[in-house]
Amino acid sequence: MTIKPDHEIDIKGDVCPYTFVKSKLKIESMAPGEVLRIVTDHEPATVNVPRSMEGEGHEVLAWPRKINDSDWEFFIKKN
Repeated sequence: MTIKPDHEIDIKGDVCPYTFVKSKLKIESMAPGEVLRIVTDHEPATVNVPRSMEGEGHEVLAWPRKINDSDWEFFIKKN
């Protein structure tokens, strides 16, 4: 499945809770229905950010997947 994001945020180098804070600020600036691609190199963020986004009422379209030796990507739809 190919997901075409409307926005992207690179939070590599950031650690929790900053990974969620930066992702939340980005998604708040988006319109409902838009999709955000998040890229991180902080493994705990691959659990914490999607779970927190769901808690905020957004939809996880694709759970984190490894895209190279150090990074993951995942997609969130703003509701």
